[in-house]
Amino acid sequence: MPDALDATPYDALLLLSFGGPEGPDDVVPFLENVTRGRGIPKERLKEVGRHYFLFGGVSPINDQNRALLDALRKDFADHDLDLPVYWGNRNWAPYLTDTLRGMVRDGRRRILVLATSAYASYSGCRQYRENLADSLAALHAEGLDLPKIDKLRHYFNHPGFVEPMVEGVLQSLASLPEEVRDGAHLAFTTHSIPLSAADTSGPVEEHGDGGAYVRQHLDVAGLIADAVRERTGVDHPWQLVYQSRSGAPHIPWLEPDICDHLEERHAAGVPAVVMAPIGFVSDHMEVLYDLDTEAKAKAEELGLAVRRSATVGADPRFAAAIRDLVRERAAAERGQEVTRCALGALGASHDLCPVGCCPARAPRPAAAGADSPYA
Repeated sequence: MPDALDATPYDALLLLSFGGPEGPDDVVPFLENVTRGRGIPKERLKEVGRHYFLFGGVSPINDQNRALLDALRKDFADHDLDLPVYWGNRNWAPYLTDTLRGMVRDGRRRILVLATSAYASYSGCRQYRENLADSLAALHAEGLDLPKIDKLRHYFNHPGFVEPMVEGVLQSLASLPEEVRDGAHLAFTTHSIPLSAADTSGPVEEHGDGGAYVRQHLDVAGLIADAVRERTGVDHPWQLVYQSRSGAPHIPWLEPDICDHLEERHAAGVPAVVMAPIGFVSDHMEVLYDLDTEAKAKAEELGLAVRRSATVGADPRFAAAIRDLVRERAAAERGQEVTRCALGALGASHDLCPVGCCPARAPRPAAAGADSPYA
């Protein structure tokens, strides 16, 4: 295929992530960025930030993004894909607006965005698009010529995202004592979100109980469980569970919580559980605290054997998947016929988020979608 590694019309890829503090003095300012507009007192933010202080005030997410940047740049170079890769965050340095300003000054005119969230939801997709719109508005106010920005499609069911997680579950099962291994259950975990946000995730036609957010996670969990059964000959029961709930207690969020699930599995006589954080691209704070600290403490209290499988992180297969998504989107923009790579029953996600997809409670401009004010 002569055009297989042609990124035209794009001239840059932007890795867009959440960001995190890199020292104790950063924790409260970081949380102020995350919660801006909600009127949360500083003392409350210090309490919320206790998870970060347990780890020296450092979130691992920034180093993990640096590792992913290195993996992407290496993969692109190894395959002669001439596409520079930049990095910007929503809530901490390097800030998105600063990165976009630098890209404009570097002459970048067509930018593809890779968000470190694989699934459809307001917080995992549209909020990133709103942040992009905010940054473009700031650059416009500075008198800069605005680039055209597109966002890569959701990659939850791309083989390069799924296969490393399959391998992680297999390795976790193999590390369990032999006497409990075959009886282990699989708990596929993701970030809990409000039911209202889940129900309206994805395009309008997919809105309903759990929306696209739950359906996409269930599809991935089923893919991994099926692959594990095929490779081990053992059918491990599994369930999609949730973690990292925040916000007002009277607002219903997706359940069950992972710790409640471990208690229920233990009461049912299950000898072991493998926790697989399929909703997260890397081992950032929610994984380190909610699973490696809190959930493992609960399991120890119960006397339940648990293992936590790895996230995708900077796995070379994931970097190769991003290269494939870049190639796919670039070819589509050039008007070529494209074969889209996707596993499971849901097929490849849309390139362009349609109107009404993952709506916000209060409407705000969002870039890189059908409703973008920046064509």
